[in-house]
Amino acid sequence: MTDLKGAIVECVPNFSEGRDPHIIRSIANEIGSIRNVKVLDIHSDSDHNRSVVTFAGRPNAVADAAVAGVRAASRLIDLNRHTGVHPRLGAADVVPLVPIRNIDMDACVALARSVAKRVWNDLGIPTYLYGEAALRKDRKRLEKVRLGGFEQLKGLVKGDPSKAPDNGGPQLHPTAGATIIGARYPLIAYNVDLGPEDLEAAKSVARNIRESNGGLPGVKALGLHLESKSCVQVSTNITRPDLTSPFQVFDKIREEAEKRGLTVLRSELVGLMPAEAAISSVRHAMLFEKFDEGRIIEFNL
Repeated sequence: MTDLKGAIVECVPNFSEGRDPHIIRSIANEIGSIRNVKVLDIHSDSDHNRSVVTFAGRPNAVADAAVAGVRAASRLIDLNRHTGVHPRLGAADVVPLVPIRNIDMDACVALARSVAKRVWNDLGIPTYLYGEAALRKDRKRLEKVRLGGFEQLKGLVKGDPSKAPDNGGPQLHPTAGATIIGARYPLIAYNVDLGPEDLEAAKSVARNIRESNGGLPGVKALGLHLESKSCVQVSTNITRPDLTSPFQVFDKIREEAEKRGLTVLRSELVGLMPAEAAISSVRHAMLFEKFDEGRIIEFNL
């Protein structure tokens, strides 16, 4: 596609490696080597065995960087040797494109679909399309596409046409699996660690707070065990930060955890979040009647 004047796209690929700093650095370096792209953040977790690289730039440059990241991951990561508590389908597991400035969702969808075709045509890695870029209604939700993960889907795709990738296949790549590529609005990846180590209790908390079970609007959640920290975690994606702030998620997790004899140990932000989400969290936490960016010194300079 032709770059739109002043357009900025964010890309937040998730890679199935969170333990080997050399691999993580190599992938991020290949992304950052693309002109007109800036790597903004790298977040790795050894229990998830997963890294999230946040970068942004001009649309065509972001597309090139996304393909470069998938290429590096496919060279360096073998899913047959990968273990971790987070679900995954590919070495480069999910590659979302997010409109940030002077670009609409339709253009981001077109960009995501072109990246998905390039990953198959250039790298031989099958791709699925999700989010706003999905070609099928049942593939709009990421968790639906990834259901079963690499181990199950590599067998299912051989005999079930409904599981076939959108580009390439039907067999998955023998070591890199398949990459899920899409377009979405900004979301917040936010995790809360709880103790003691009671995985069933953490899963129960996750069930109660997620939107699909009648919980918080725009919230997806998983209960996980973190061996390295000797605790459990409620891992969330806040897909509608305009409706639910990170503090509201924290507060609801704390409330549900206390009912089950768990206590909050710490929380973490994965990657970046919009300024308004931070402001909204302060507003909710401190019960401000009015609080916006106009009350923050740096936003007034």
